Formats: sequence, structure tokens, C-alpha cells
Amino acid sequence: MDIKRRKLILGGVALGAVAGVAALRPKVQGQGGHSDYFSSVSKALDNAGFSGPTLVIDLENLRKNTDILTSHLNGQYDYRIVAKSLPSLNLLDVITKRTNTNRIMVFQLPFLQQLVKSYPDSDILLGKPLPIAAAKAFYSGRRAEYFDSTQQLQWLVDSPRRLDQYASLARSVGHTLRINIEIDVGLHRGGVANGEELSAMLSIIQREPQLEFAGFMGYDAHAAKMPGILGGPEKAISRGLDIYQSRVEQAKAQLGEAFPKAATMNAAGSPTYQLYKSRAGRAPCNEIAAGSCLVKPAGFDIPTLSDHLPAAYIASPVLKKLSQTQIPGIEGLTGPFNWLNPNREQSFFISGGYWKAEPESPKGLSINPIYGRSSNQEMLNGSKRVLLNEDDWIFLRPTQSESVFLQFGDIAVYSKGEIVDLWPVLGNT
Repeated sequence: MDIKRRKLILGGVALGAVAGVAALRPKVQGQGGHSDYFSSVSKALDNAGFSGPTLVIDLENLRKNTDILTSHLNGQYDYRIVAKSLPSLNLLDVITKRTNTNRIMVFQLPFLQQLVKSYPDSDILLGKPLPIAAAKAFYSGRRAEYFDSTQQLQWLVDSPRRLDQYASLARSVGHTLRINIEIDVGLHRGGVANGEELSAMLSIIQREPQLEFAGFMGYDAHAAKMPGILGGPEKAISRGLDIYQSRVEQAKAQLGEAFPKAATMNAAGSPTYQLYKSRAGRAPCNEIAAGSCLVKPAGFDIPTLSDHLPAAYIASPVLKKLSQTQIPGIEGLTGPFNWLNPNREQSFFISGGYWKAEPESPKGLSINPIYGRSSNQEMLNGSKRVLLNEDDWIFLRPTQSESVFLQFGDIAVYSKGEIVDLWPVLGNT
């Protein structure tokens, strides 16, 4: 092969490689600054004097989501609010009044202690089994004067061993403890998994005069993630309800007249609650628990919640703006990196960061996977199309609410162009 021909072939290969790499470059993202909606929220935060990371709740979208949930339940199931996903007394106030419910599900001892004082008329169900030390702490502490735990509180228990511990506690405090039994509805998140285990627990309740069977809880929110090849969410729910029904029938047979006429039969979760609408009147459960769907974090962008609206955002100001993105130690690759991914041309350092959240506005922002994360000054990247300056607000959307909401102090409540209120979050005291 002559030299000319070899150069021609090599040149063609090189051009082909460059073209191939260019074809793999991501599309340039970003279309300027904020939408009208986020511009309005930004202005409201500025007018209210905010300067640091802030959790913002859209009050109108919260109300719409609450009405959507109520319309789906349509009076066919009672509604129980999941407090861990909505950890603010003011937030709970809005929901309890709009849904006309006093039923609350609680997951932490500090929240339980606060809620029995703030909602002395509430009906509380524990959403997870608490260590016996937590139950002891509840009875040893100062409780609400008008809250009657023998009638208004159900402890969730998942095994005979734990139930024996609660029986001992009941004897020592001299109070009746109402027991709700967690059952495994086929998703293997814990709870009673077979008839023998349930029989043993019911026998403990029968022999202990200060234990009272209150009902069952079967959590199935993870059914929404069941892949189609395994039958999808519908099949998982149907299977779970069959298991649930068999446990109810067993309990009725064993307890006889002691089976409560108004037993709590709790089920679902935000991702699956809408799947119960078509099963009303046939499902063994009589109440639905949900919380996250009312604020709809990004992790709940799923088909079963397509009619719910995002109602919570993290707002953080831009502290620094850099016209390029440089990775320490490999500054010489800045040009090639920016060419390979034009969406990393600019850098914006914000106040705080490393939250369970995804950049939302302006469009086109992303987290740099090479530079690393920071809870002090998180770096976000964007193309030249992203228009931001120092002191501008950026918005992220939480992927969940239960832990994220507790990281910012008071929640800023946005409504119709203004910050209309500040809502303290539930604390650890």
C-alpha cells in the first residue's frame, strides 16, 4: 500500500472517529432563566428577605393534591395521614381539616410525643415497630392530659418476641396496650409471614388481659415497582390482598367474639393508594395510608400518581458563577471536557447542597459526577444557555419528603405570588 493511500485511509478513520464521538455528545440543555412560575417564587423569596437554603411548599398545589386524594377514596376508605412524610403541625393542620380525618400514622417517638399533645383527639397508629425502649419512654414521659392511649393509640408489632416485650410493658405500666399486627403482604418488608406466627401472636394477646387486638397493617407501596414481567403492580396488589384476607379470616376464627367490630385494617401507601379504588367493597382493608403524594417529591413521578402535582421545592441562592468548569488536577482537560459535554460549560456554586433532590429550575442544570458533592457549596453545571447570576435562586425538587423537609428549619409557604406563612417542622424534642 503506497503512502498516499495509507494517509487517506488513516485520515478517513480519524474523521470517522471524531464524527462518532461528536454524535455521542449530549444535546445542549437550557433555555434561559426561570419559567414564569419559578420567577414568581424567586421574587416572593426576595420580597420576604430569604437568603439561604429554604424548603418551599406551594399551598395551592398541596390543596389540589389533597382534593385529588379525597376524590379517589370517595368515602369508600378512611384516610390515615402519614406524618413522617408531612412533618409539620401546620402542614398536618391543613390536611386534617381538608380531608376531615383525625387518623395519623407516626413512625418516630419524638413525633408521637408531640402529636399526642397537639392532637389530643387523634387516632394514632404506629407505622413501624418501635424498640421496646421507645414504648417505655412514651409511658414514662409526660403525656397529653386528654389523650387516652388505651383507646387512641395502636402499637405496631411484627413478631411474637416483640409482642412478649409489649406484654411485659403493659403489665408494668398497668395500662391496656392496643396491638396492631404488621403482616407481610408478599413484598417481604417484615411482618407476620405465615399462619403459625400469627397464631402465636394472637395466643399471646388472648392470654394477656392488658393486650388488645386492634387490627392489621399491610404496607404495599413497593408493589408499584413490580415489573410487568412479574405481573406488574395490579397482580402484586391482588396477591397481597389475598394474603391479607387469609390473615383476617384466621384472626376472626381464633379470636371469635374478641375480634373487634371496628378493627383497623390499614393498607396501601402513596404509590399504590389509587389501585384500591377498583377494589372498594372487596378488599379486606378499610383505611388507606398516604402522605408523600400530597407534596409529590420527584421519586413519586410514577403512573399511579400522574394526576398529582409537585408541591415542594428546595430554593438556594447562587453564591459563585464560573464561566468554565475545571476539575482540580486535570485542568488541562477543561477544553476537551467542555467540548464532550457542553452542558458542563458553566459552574454555579450554591449555598448548601448534597440533599436528596434533583435540579429543577432553570432547566439544564446538573450535578457534576467527577467534581464531587458538597453539603456546604454544591456545584451545579449548565450550558451557556443557562442564564443565572450570583444571588439568583435555583430550585431543586426533593426526591422524598420525610428526611429532606427536616433539614431547612421553617418551611416557607408560597401562595399566589407571595410567601404567606412559615411552618415549623416537627423536631426531636
